[in-house]
Amino acid sequence: MPEPSSYESRGAVAGTGMGGTMDLAAGEAATLERVPGGPAGGGPESRPRSLWSDAWRDLRRNPVFLLSALVILFLVFISLWPSAITSGSPLDCDLAKAQDGSAPGHPFGFDGQGCDVYTRTVYGARTSVTVGVCATLGVALLGSVLGGLAGFFGGAWDAVLSRITDVFFAIPVVLGGLVLLSVVTSNTVWPVVGFMVLLGWPQISRIARGSVITARQNDYVQAARALGASPARLLLRHIAPNAVAPVIVVATIALGTYISLEATLSYLGVGLKPPSVSWGIDISAASPYIRNAPHALLWPSGALALTVLAFIMLGDAVRDALDPKLR
Repeated sequence: MPEPSSYESRGAVAGTGMGGTMDLAAGEAATLERVPGGPAGGGPESRPRSLWSDAWRDLRRNPVFLLSALVILFLVFISLWPSAITSGSPLDCDLAKAQDGSAPGHPFGFDGQGCDVYTRTVYGARTSVTVGVCATLGVALLGSVLGGLAGFFGGAWDAVLSRITDVFFAIPVVLGGLVLLSVVTSNTVWPVVGFMVLLGWPQISRIARGSVITARQNDYVQAARALGASPARLLLRHIAPNAVAPVIVVATIALGTYISLEATLSYLGVGLKPPSVSWGIDISAASPYIRNAPHALLWPSGALALTVLAFIMLGDAVRDALDPKLR
């Protein structure tokens, strides 16, 4: 029997899986040898990757995503269990300590009412995270449903929704909050969340509409329609999973905006009101004493800025991972 050539001995001849062989370059053969399962399949590396698996792989390697995710997880943790890092009450105040600086057990000092700034900063995270998450979920759900239906069915439904969206876009957000929330007497977060959903859904609706219009023109949707798929199946099984990525990106970035908007409305006196604990309320109360007690303004302002920045960075990382054009 003749000796195998050096080309064959280096693994440059690979089986086709159909009883024959094919010639490969030496580099390609080495690559096949390193892949579990080989060319015949069976290993995890031979499975086709999806957009979501590629995005998750990129996110795990992105330091911006990891850093922002750690900050957000910490905020969620102290929102659920604030007593884990502070033993005081945000409503426990002593006027004798008003505007005092840091002291043992009170690292952030006291505000103008003698309340512990550290404790109020920790408990203020609960309000901000609750408002941001609930408003984002409501906006994403309402906007996605209305925009998705308009983009899928088109016609009169699309025309009417587009005109309604234009009307809501014409309302200034802060001015609308001053008008609508000034007549609300409830001291909970839900009127603020409802206001944000009312004025925030048009942006998500436009994103969802454009994404659905693009997805419904793809070949796999036309093939499913030709095979007799119902409109509900087309929308839920074929279009929605491939059109939701832009909505997720915009909603993630908007979450930080809603947190900032809640603080702005609370600062102006139409959002949350005392005795509720909010960074916006604390910033508003500390503003007159900025010269005598700047620490009372610095810490809630810094916490608000860090929170908004973390969500914006997270949204940017998610956008980079889900946008195939940036790969």
